[in-house]
Amino acid sequence: MILLPGRLRRASAAARGKVVRLEIGGLGFGPQLTLDAFGLRPALGKADVTVRASLRDYVALALRREDPDTLFFTRRLVLEGDTELGLALKNALDALG
Repeated sequence: MILLPGRLRRASAAARGKVVRLEIGGLGFGPQLTLDAFGLRPALGKADVTVRASLRDYVALALRREDPDTLFFTRRLVLEGDTELGLALKNALDALG
């Protein structure tokens, strides 16, 4: 389990219990996670939303060197499935700011 800061847990409450797949572009696979009251856990089953980007772009996002909107509009970050959930996750990350 990955513990999340309280501020991020509160901002991402809409994602609780949903399955998010973080797919690494070009490889066609990546981890599936779900959010519970404490943090992220591995998940099985069909993903509610798939987020696809290169490993380089995921690292840039994590280090706050790239803006998710820029990656999305340049098609370097792709959302499939429940895009409302994907947008809620993006906004939760932006809340860390």
